Amino acid sequence: MPTVDDDLPSGLAPDEFSAQIFGTAGPRAGGGLELAPFRGVRFVPEVVGDLASVTTPPYDLIDDAAALRLRASDGHNIVRLNMPRATGESYDEAGVLLRRWLDDGALTLDPLPALYVYEAAKDGTVLQRGLIGALGLRAEADGVVLPHENVFPGPVRDRLALMSAARANLEPIFLVYEGGGDATRVADDAAAGAPLLEFRSDDGLTHRLWRIADPALHARVAADLRDRRALIADGHHRYATYRALQARHRAAGNGPGPWDRGLALLVDSTRYPPHLGAIHRVLPGLRPDAAVEKAARVFNVTPIAGERAALEALARAPRPAFLLGAGEGFHLLTDPHPAALARSMPAAHSARWRGLDTAVLDHLLIGGVWRIPANEDAIEVVHDDPSAATARARRTGGTSVILNPLRVEDVLAVAGGGERVPRKSTSFGPKPRTGLVLRLLDPGSDR
Repeated sequence: MPTVDDDLPSGLAPDEFSAQIFGTAGPRAGGGLELAPFRGVRFVPEVVGDLASVTTPPYDLIDDAAALRLRASDGHNIVRLNMPRATGESYDEAGVLLRRWLDDGALTLDPLPALYVYEAAKDGTVLQRGLIGALGLRAEADGVVLPHENVFPGPVRDRLALMSAARANLEPIFLVYEGGGDATRVADDAAAGAPLLEFRSDDGLTHRLWRIADPALHARVAADLRDRRALIADGHHRYATYRALQARHRAAGNGPGPWDRGLALLVDSTRYPPHLGAIHRVLPGLRPDAAVEKAARVFNVTPIAGERAALEALARAPRPAFLLGAGEGFHLLTDPHPAALARSMPAAHSARWRGLDTAVLDHLLIGGVWRIPANEDAIEVVHDDPSAATARARRTGGTSVILNPLRVEDVLAVAGGGERVPRKSTSFGPKPRTGLVLRLLDPGSDR
């Protein structure tokens, strides 16, 4: 089992660190895929008001400026718990605040263990519905919980410090699985009744939550999931943190406990197919003229006037293809030179992996002709919004790289073959709303 300490070296390569943290062996909690009931912690609308004002998108989609605005808009906003440093508070203070809100009645601990049905809908159409529960942690070698991206030590260390101080899982990770079985029927039956809570957020989505407290229904879900496996769609660093926290407790001599599971949303992708968007890059240190000049050494480059026409051209282009938001114009990159592509792509990977747009971007362009280090300081990311990526690049004098989204079947095939797509390749959605339900990690808190 991996251990992450405060003095963890930050120089580990992502693949090496990921191999350690996801693990090749670990304690099994019985069977395969497990989603256990737990006593959820929820905001009390009668105390905190509109739930849209205290809940947020996942923490990694919120920058520090936005976190400050959210805190200023409502003193009970979840950013005070899951992004305390951005709002001027420490992780220890976040843990104290969580318990204070429980004591003051702003948060409530549900009386019985439950599974929760979460639904996101827009204009009356259900975009996603799944079960929130306590996911049994599994080593990667078990082939039950499949990561499809590598992770970095820094974000895991950060989330581990917060999770340890707060003694809680503050937001669920998001997994998909090929279902069509009884677990989905249980979720759909629950969703036919009145929701426990319902609100509309500023992104236009309506969020609903139902509670399933019947042990007989829990048993049906467990039986259906036992022989299945799930793909981590979003939350790799948080899942890695779950693993690290589990390892820390085991190293300390603690036996089985709440650290053997982590808060997760599990969605049946056959019933509710996820949206898979692209994650675009912003390279603030790469001048637009230099980006285009160097890219032309290994790609065909076509200037295009206007963002709409450029995005349409990218969508039609044979893969791999990229769109550079450089200066005031756009440049479409197509047809990479075969010799340059062969030299740059790692031979150890499968042909499917070597053909992924993000793999070509990382190895041929970013690490090859542009020679940009693969770290968070040199490469910023923007989820699913090409206009925002280009605007950010122009503000910094840098370059945006707009991508087509990967195909779901390619991600599943790569992960199922024991490989991982390059980091920040996928933006699955809709992502579960942060603050709807939390999970305490105190011994006995799930019972």
